[in-house]
Amino acid sequence: MSTDLPQSKEAAVKLADSDFSNDRRKHDMNSALLDYWHKIKAGELGALPAILGLIALVVLFTALKPDTFLSKGNIANLATQALPITILAMGLVFVLLLGEIDLSAGVASGVCAAVMAKLMVDSGQSWYVAVLSAVAIGVVIGTVIGWLVAFLRIPSFVVTLAFFLGVQGITLWLIGESGTVPVRDDVIVALANKNMPIWLGWVLAIACVAAYSATLLLRWRRQHVRNLHSKPLGLVIAQCAVVAAALLISTYVLSLDRAPSPLITLGGIPWGVLLVGALLVICTFVLGRTSYGRHIYAVGGNAEAARRAGINVTRIKISVFMIASALAAVSGIVAASRLSSVATNSGGGNTLLYAVGAAVIGGTSLFGGRGKARDAVLGGLVIALIENGLGLLGTKAYLSYLITGIVLLFAASIDALARRRRSAGG
Repeated sequence: MSTDLPQSKEAAVKLADSDFSNDRRKHDMNSALLDYWHKIKAGELGALPAILGLIALVVLFTALKPDTFLSKGNIANLATQALPITILAMGLVFVLLLGEIDLSAGVASGVCAAVMAKLMVDSGQSWYVAVLSAVAIGVVIGTVIGWLVAFLRIPSFVVTLAFFLGVQGITLWLIGESGTVPVRDDVIVALANKNMPIWLGWVLAIACVAAYSATLLLRWRRQHVRNLHSKPLGLVIAQCAVVAAALLISTYVLSLDRAPSPLITLGGIPWGVLLVGALLVICTFVLGRTSYGRHIYAVGGNAEAARRAGINVTRIKISVFMIASALAAVSGIVAASRLSSVATNSGGGNTLLYAVGAAVIGGTSLFGGRGKARDAVLGGLVIALIENGLGLLGTKAYLSYLITGIVLLFAASIDALARRRRSAGG
């Protein structure tokens, strides 16, 4: 017995070392690229399809419309064109992570914008009271939807389809059958129609680059000091360089004077872009750095297993619909800012389809458990690029619908095939 005990301890130590060998092994550039290639073959595509799609669309429309597509004015127009869909898609990411759907998000954005406009026009309320009231209405809508889905176990498709029909009636009642409500408040209109000072844009861009680089490098240093599995330093630096180049080049282009007349000056980053950036940081932190975010992924991956692990699945389901509807309200406010009005069809039409398409194209899975806030931004840019490029080409409306639908179907097919690949690989 005395001779067997040391042997068993030694075996246990070796077993422990082998179990944690992946966390403690050295990771160079070649092994990192090889691991990434294995993940792609296993169906872990992440944002790769969206990034490749963005590159392909930019190359295609630049070749077809070289004089106008990459002009300073059109790039700024692209930025503002993507704002409402991107914010709406960011809220839908939370719902899609649970494998649920919210068909009412688009019309919810419209009714929340109508509430804001009516409060400012008819009641003379200040913009912040109107905005807070609109977001509160969004939270109430999301709470009711979440309660019906979580407590009564009604499928989210049915609940949100009913709200899709009913909420449009409320918007029609608020505004009138054939009317619009103008939005004239300077702060609201500035969201999508005004630009921040050029110096402020540069300060924020540099601050974002510094914060992002510091976060990645400090994380790498902590992992390296503890001898944990980490990306190669060269890869981390390259990642920082790519993000820095994207931010600084975008800031430079948007800071150029794009006024059609030499008598005026028009330049700077639209205020709405700052709003999207702030929401992206907040949502990324919530999903990636909090226990609440981890619980969302756990419920989306396997709700029963999450329940047995002590996670309050009901509360998680209600909360994601609340977040989706609150961000839908923000999306409606930005859309009202862009058009300087709210109409009876605000948030209707293809708004929801574009937002769902943006989330899926960006990399969020329709089956739940996979997705990030950045997917909404990438997918929103893809949708905006398609709409903007086809508009510049003078494409007929029916072709625009067909092409956008094909892109969405292609993205959903990639998601389904990747999921099948992951299942086959265990």
